[in-house]
Formats: sequence, structure tokens, C-alpha cells
Amino acid sequence: MKKFRLFIENFLVYGLGGTIGKIVPLIMVPIVTRLMPDPSYYGISDLSNTLISFASALAVLGMYDAMYRMYFEKDEEDFKKRICSTALAFTLCTSLLVFLLMILFRGLIARWFFSDRKYAYLVYISAAATLVTATNNLISAPTRMQNKRRVFVVTNTLTPLLSYSISIPLLLRGYYIIALPLAIALSGFTIEAAFFIMNRKWFRLSFFDRSLLRPLLSIAIPLFPNFLIYWVFNSSDKLMITNLMNVGAAGIYSIGAKLGQVSQLIYAAFAGGWQYFAFSTMKEENQVESNSRVFEYLGVISFSASIFIAAFSYFLYRLLFAGDYVEGFIVAPYLFLAPLLQMLFQVAANQFLVVKKTWPNMLILSGGAAANILLNFLLIPRIGIEGAAIATLCGYIISDLVCCLVLIRMKLMKIRTRFLLSCLLLLLSLLIWRIFFHRNVFLGLAEAVLCAALYLFLYREDIGMLLRGMKKETGKRE
Repeated sequence: MKKFRLFIENFLVYGLGGTIGKIVPLIMVPIVTRLMPDPSYYGISDLSNTLISFASALAVLGMYDAMYRMYFEKDEEDFKKRICSTALAFTLCTSLLVFLLMILFRGLIARWFFSDRKYAYLVYISAAATLVTATNNLISAPTRMQNKRRVFVVTNTLTPLLSYSISIPLLLRGYYIIALPLAIALSGFTIEAAFFIMNRKWFRLSFFDRSLLRPLLSIAIPLFPNFLIYWVFNSSDKLMITNLMNVGAAGIYSIGAKLGQVSQLIYAAFAGGWQYFAFSTMKEENQVESNSRVFEYLGVISFSASIFIAAFSYFLYRLLFAGDYVEGFIVAPYLFLAPLLQMLFQVAANQFLVVKKTWPNMLILSGGAAANILLNFLLIPRIGIEGAAIATLCGYIISDLVCCLVLIRMKLMKIRTRFLLSCLLLLLSLLIWRIFFHRNVFLGLAEAVLCAALYLFLYREDIGMLLRGMKKETGKRE
């Protein structure tokens, strides 16, 4: 129960604290779409985010996770300061290089990402946002690692509020294309400055240690392709829709993905608490059993939530959006489940990181990403934006399946039969929803309740054990 409480505490504080910064943009989506006269404007703004995420992955080069892993290697504060300073110095250099390359090749980048060189000016803003985003990841990390919970929650609340206080006036004045990207850059810079002031003792030039750069890079570089592969999963579909269809379709797809971003909040919440939990418990004897149970329980919770999202998706989109944006509902269930499968992959693949073997992650994810791209080419011309969502989901299913099989063979993971039954139940329920009643909320809800009841039945013993353990813990405190 102590490990379970540790995981829940970090999930609630760092995980959910981190999601606050993403809840506000989600709430603001219906308002923003009503301020934009055409879906293509939203599509271009969202493609700017796609560019920023791609460039940031290049700039960070896996150094954030490497710094997190090495931070817990020793307890000496001097060692931790040298790790943080060395990681930031390296990331600052790579970020500046990516920034300059983006400026130099702005025309070509505009053609690839926005389908027109006339948007080269947007690349300038995206480059600035990339520089801020990449370095901010590392500068804010000591706040988490020192357990400064209140500071973390407050800063993540202020970031989106500041961003929309900049973007909404710009949208009202008709700056539809630059409003959101410019707000990201300016608000990000402000928050980064605040984090640097708070964490400045961890980042000094005198703490730079060249001898630590090699072990950091030995962890970071194998992880770097993983970030690019995740980008392929999460963002390449928008580029392919833009080129195979049009920017307006990409805008509708992006709105369809917004309901899916609810699960990204769950994933972000999990990731914020998971890193500390995973590395702080990695040397315990029953680590394999604990990690496997976390994987299984999170999987069942994710499956149940996805079935309910499928039931309500059409109703929610009719309620929140208007015009062509409503048709984005059809991709929402797929894109809600996809980040949760990404979460499950990270839980499983963490076992490779614990034993310091990061290359299997890259190979497994590469296979899933390749399948995603291939399916995009096959499905988008035939069934439009729904094809892109199905391709993304299938890519993650393939990655999760292969990862689990490899880890089971390495005796680093255990999968029980009832979890396999849970997976089959999910696939069957989504297939029935799509064929028979994807626009009927009442029948969809009935199906979701039935599936949830079956999941509760399959895991009744585990739920009872958890409730008894919580009751025992409560009794001890009293």
C-alpha cells in the first residue's frame, strides 16, 4: 500500500497539476473555433503546434528523460546540480541550432507543414516557441524533483491563462493565423523566466561537467528516436491529411482530436507522477509484479473510459461545436484511446529503461509508426479523417502488443488471461458502436455500462483487495 500511495500522491500532485495547463486550452476550444471564420485557420494554427512539437523533440534530443534518470543515480546534491547544469547546457546549444535552422529553411518548412511558402512568417514564431519550449522542459524539472508541489500547480495554472489573455484579443482583431502560436511563445518565455529564477541554484556554468555528458548522452540518444516516433504517431496524420486532402480537413480532424486530448490530460497526469514513482522503486525485489499490475489496471481503466467516450462523442460535438466541426466527432473515440495506449506502452517499456536498454523501445515504436504511416496512405484517400485516426490507433496497438511479448520473453513483465479478455471486449464494443449506433447516445451508453460491469466482474477480487487495503490504512491513521 505504501507504493500504491506513493504513486497516487505523485499522480495527483505532479500529474494532475501538470494537466491544469492543458485543461484551459481544452475548455477554450469551442470559443476559439467561433472566433475563427473558417476551419482552415484552426488547421494552420494547429499545424504550427505540430511543427513546434517536432522541432522541440529535435532540440531536447532525449536529454530530459536522461537528466531525470541520472538525477536519482546518487543522493549527493553536488552530483544532482552537475547533472542538471550539464543537461541544460547541452540542450541550450541544440535548441539554438534548431532555432537557426528553422529560420534558415523557413520557406521549405512552410511548404511542408502549411502547404504554402507564404506562411514562412509563421515559422519565425514557431522557431521562437521551439526555443522556449525545449529549454523550459529542463529548467522546470527541479521543481518536480524537489517535490515543490504548490509551485508546480500554480505555475501550470498561470501558463494557459497568460496564453489566452494574449491570443483572444488578437483573434478579436482578426489575427487568426498568428494569435495562438504567438501566445504560446510569449507565455512560455514568461513562465520559463519564472522557473529559472526559482531553480537558478541548480543551473550554473561552473557546474557543467563534461565527464557527465557522456553517460547522459548514452541514455538520451537512444531515446531521441522514440520522441520522433511519438511525433509521427501524434502529428504526422495532420500533415498527411493536409497533403492528401486539404487544410480545412486538417482543421476538422484537429477539433476531433480535442476530445481525445482529454485522455492526453490523463496521460500527462500519469506521466508526471509515473517518472518519480518508476525510478524511485526500480530497485525493489517485486518490481516486475508491481509494474505489470500498474500496466493491467491502467489498461482496464483506459478501456472503460474509451467506451464511454465513444457513446457520448456525437452528443458532445453537437453541443459544443457548429457547422463542419461537428463531423470531427467520428475520430474522437480513436484519438481518445490512442494516448492511453501510449501511456500503457511507456509503463511497459519503462522496464527496458530500468535495465538500461533503451534501444528496444526505438525498434518496437518504429514498427508501429511505420504501420501508422502505411495505413494513413491506404485509409485517408478512402475514408478520410477517420482513416487517419484508425491508423494512429492501430500503430499503438501493434507497438503495445510487440512490447509486451518481448518483455514477457525477457521475464520483465507478466500478463494475465483476464487482461487479454478485457482487450477483446474493448475491440468488440468499438466495432459494434461504429457499425450500429455511433450517432445514438442512448444505445451507446447502454453498451458502455454493460462493458463496465463486465470489467468490474473480471477484476472483482483486485477491487476488493484494494478496498480492504485502503480501509486498513485508514484504520492505522486513526
